[in-house]
Amino acid sequence: MFVRVAVNVSAISNLYDYFVPAELAPQIQTGCLVTVPFGNQIVQGIIVSLPDSPAVENPKPIIDLLDPAPVLTQPQLALAILLADSTLSPLASIVSLMLPVGLSQQADVLYQTVDGRPQTTQDGQPSIVHRRLLDLLQQRGALRGRQIDSHFSKVDWRKTAQILVKKGILSSKHVLPAPRVRPKFLRVAQLSVPPEEAEAEMPSLGTKQTLARRQAALRFLIQQPEAINLSWVYAETGCNLADLQELEERGLIRLFESEIFRDPLENIGRQINKETTPQVLELTSEQSFALNQILESFSSFILHPSSFLIHGVTGSGKTEIYLRAAEETIKRGKQAIILVPEIALTPQAVRRFLSRFPGQVGLVHSKLSEGERYDTWRRARSGKLKVIIGARSALFSPLPNVGLIVVDECHDGSYYQSEPPYYNAVTAAQEYARLCGAVCVLGSATPTIEQRFKAENKQLIKLDLPRRIVETGLPPVQIVDMREELKTGNRGIFSRALAESLAETISRGEQAILFLNRRGTASYVFCRDCGYVVKCPNCETPLTLHVERLTLNVQPSTLLCHHCNYTRQMPKTCPSCNGKNIRAFGLGSEKVEEEVQTAFPACAPCVGTGTLRAKKTRTK
Repeated sequence: MFVRVAVNVSAISNLYDYFVPAELAPQIQTGCLVTVPFGNQIVQGIIVSLPDSPAVENPKPIIDLLDPAPVLTQPQLALAILLADSTLSPLASIVSLMLPVGLSQQADVLYQTVDGRPQTTQDGQPSIVHRRLLDLLQQRGALRGRQIDSHFSKVDWRKTAQILVKKGILSSKHVLPAPRVRPKFLRVAQLSVPPEEAEAEMPSLGTKQTLARRQAALRFLIQQPEAINLSWVYAETGCNLADLQELEERGLIRLFESEIFRDPLENIGRQINKETTPQVLELTSEQSFALNQILESFSSFILHPSSFLIHGVTGSGKTEIYLRAAEETIKRGKQAIILVPEIALTPQAVRRFLSRFPGQVGLVHSKLSEGERYDTWRRARSGKLKVIIGARSALFSPLPNVGLIVVDECHDGSYYQSEPPYYNAVTAAQEYARLCGAVCVLGSATPTIEQRFKAENKQLIKLDLPRRIVETGLPPVQIVDMREELKTGNRGIFSRALAESLAETISRGEQAILFLNRRGTASYVFCRDCGYVVKCPNCETPLTLHVERLTLNVQPSTLLCHHCNYTRQMPKTCPSCNGKNIRAFGLGSEKVEEEVQTAFPACAPCVGTGTLRAKKTRTK
């Protein structure tokens, strides 16, 4: 038996064939995580296929099977191959997106000193790096390369280590670190005899010093139908481990370890369970039509699943359609994936889905601990979770039978991963739904041009929700031509209509929000004599003037590049023609803040990130 493996080695795109030993053959499947020899290393890899014959003669045998259950489903594996081909990324890098952080490990080098060898070379005085590296290994013992990296920030110590290995002062070998994540277990206690028998043993549980504690512990466990955490037993009864061990020796209770799942939604679920049951909302005619179209696709397009685009204004009830589509998905024995663009939006979605599907919702995003993500991944793989909610990484949860994928606010740019491996979660969701035979629903109030084009060309089924659930009307919008303001003598940054509206709002004791997508005081510095614009020497983009202090390292009246953080002082004369007519133009949030404070001295404006970089810069 042979397997074709994608090895977890950076910048390796090829697949490699290995031989399967007879003792592992019955458990081997595609999608399994294995360790294999690769050159002089031992690395992890994912089984991609089971070829009838190897592509090379005498392939090496795989070393071990890390998990008897596949870590990737067949649709996930197909999606990984598709994304690797379309994004020109190594397959292993795409696979790493689908595994929980801490489970996938890359090969490393273990360094340690050689006993009895001189600790210096014969080439003169040892370097600083030489001495630091040897001191570290002598104090800490054998260390892996990544562990040494944490002690040598921005220092290339590996060349020195290689020299010391050649000299025989250090030894090195390739190792594969164990996964950082593993199941969590708690010690628990449980009654092991009928309550009547336990009551009969109460008088003979020990001496005067221990009798009361042991009786209290046994009575407490009699009242508990399930195994209970030892720390809870200690807190409720005042007993200790020795008391419980004595009860176990008498055969009255049993002590064992029980696995627990780290669930980030546990507390939210308890709060929702205490609340009143939410009312079932009545759908509008547009909602009913859109929902019926989606529900019909579950039966009508089993072999050719549909993709929908719900084009609905904010407040038109898109989330209720998602909830009812997920409900139908679960009734059919399948699972649903709900994607939201930002972590900040997940609590809103989670509460609504938890209230509708208690105990069946999992949360996936990058801010969870490794243990929480690992346990959510395992529960999803086993089918214990019916709905997964999260940012773009939630798409890769190993649900065994995906029936619905929802991408809310599908126009949002955060669905595109801007670091390797690059991919667009919206298009990946559509492909994944096709591979799973699932329905994909995109929702947005402002779809992208590409999504609109696909809807017009019948590549997406467009469903319109033009009205809000509570019809209060859209807010009035007024567009002001600032050229006309200038003609009437208004040279300020605020139009007369805006200034009057701000004054009226403040007089009513209300708040106003001013949006401006420019940081700083002025957006560029321009010479009116020769047309020279001060630009960043690294990025070729105009520098932004910041009058206020951004950080402890940036002085006021500084020109700053927002791409690479290059800084320089505001020039007094033009660097090109030495003219003195060099001025700052454009508008930024700092300038807006200054004008607001001038016009409305009693107000304390709350500004954005451009002037909040320094800690405690603002209190309101």
